[in-house]
Amino acid sequence: MQITVENTGALERRMAVQVPAQRVADAIDDRLKSLSRTVRLKGFRPGKVPVNVVRQQYGDAVRQEVIEKLLQSSFSEAVNDQKLTPAGGPRIEAFSAEEGQDMTFRAVFEVYPEFELAGVESLQINRPTADIGESDVDGMIEKLRTQQATYRKTERTALDTDRVTISFVGTVDGEEFKGGKAENLQVVVGAGRLLPEFESGLVGMAAAETKVVDVTFPADYGVPELSGKQAKFSITLHSIEERVLPEINDELAKTFGVDEGGLAKLREEVRDNMQREMTDAVRSRLRQQLFDGLVAANAAVELPSVMVQNAMRDIQVEFGRSRGIREAAQLPPAEQFLEPARKRVALGLLLGEVIKTSGVAVDRSRVQAKLQDMVMQYPDPARAMKSFRENPDAQRQIESMVLEEQVIDWMLERVKITDQPMEFKELMGLSG
Repeated sequence: MQITVENTGALERRMAVQVPAQRVADAIDDRLKSLSRTVRLKGFRPGKVPVNVVRQQYGDAVRQEVIEKLLQSSFSEAVNDQKLTPAGGPRIEAFSAEEGQDMTFRAVFEVYPEFELAGVESLQINRPTADIGESDVDGMIEKLRTQQATYRKTERTALDTDRVTISFVGTVDGEEFKGGKAENLQVVVGAGRLLPEFESGLVGMAAAETKVVDVTFPADYGVPELSGKQAKFSITLHSIEERVLPEINDELAKTFGVDEGGLAKLREEVRDNMQREMTDAVRSRLRQQLFDGLVAANAAVELPSVMVQNAMRDIQVEFGRSRGIREAAQLPPAEQFLEPARKRVALGLLLGEVIKTSGVAVDRSRVQAKLQDMVMQYPDPARAMKSFRENPDAQRQIESMVLEEQVIDWMLERVKITDQPMEFKELMGLSG
């Protein structure tokens, strides 16, 4: 097999391949012989059909099948021979496979970039630190208290935190739109379930009152045809209920499963949970700084366009799923996600290089610990464990998560870290 390779870009290669006609003919003959042992034709015993009869009956189909497989295998053989690593599938050009002649084709494809990793030892990141004070625990207890709120009917006008029952009809340019109508919907005012302008319009309304509220849909609204549009909602408020919060005492603790130790024990458990959440938040911030710094330090690395294109489509689909968009026509253009796609591809290549140069390998004990933590979140951990172990894709995903954590640990041992004291609320992104 003759192979020539031409560099047509930083990462693009054009490879010409010539497969001898005899190899093609032999492959076709082998397939016909194999078929003759299994094909059933009237007048012949099973496995006794002459090859020339099989050729007459199935020759064209067999030739097409063999040519397609030979094209794939010869491309793989050629890239291995040339020690090339394609970043995606090839584009086949100038293909020819005339009977009795050599099969020839040109394959255009991109290869993975070769580069020297930069930036790990020179990275400087900030590690947020905070103490959990009594006021922070008080605030979390108050949130738990709010979760146990009950409601009672009131005759006054609506305020924030009230639960109201409403009906509404929305229009854009005088026309009703899909999803813009509801009957007897219960909404907690100020909870953020609806658009801010809509919810703020409920404040001050009385039972049996109807009013029209102007609302502007955000530019990134999940329904593209409504993005940035001005809408009018005719709202009728049917009833108002005010929130009633439980007392902060041992009885409140029992509602959260603390049967012994009362409020003091609840505060202890809440503080422990807050500490775990803060540890995770710090880890997340460190991770983001590491990844951002690594990408910035290696900005000159060429990215295979085929990988960027694939990442754009993946992010486009993920965007749609996160917003409940089921119709492909309603998705925003894939080009909108070019920059996050480039960052995703770059990070994947860079982390792969970190793994290669560092020698970090998957720690099986950490995989087992990770799996154990995950299954404990299910009602039946033993059944969940069995399900994970029988699912190779799930196992690979867990291994990938653990490997990433190990890479982060490896990098954290080598970067320059400065502690950055802050309040717990600031670190956790809490308001108030």
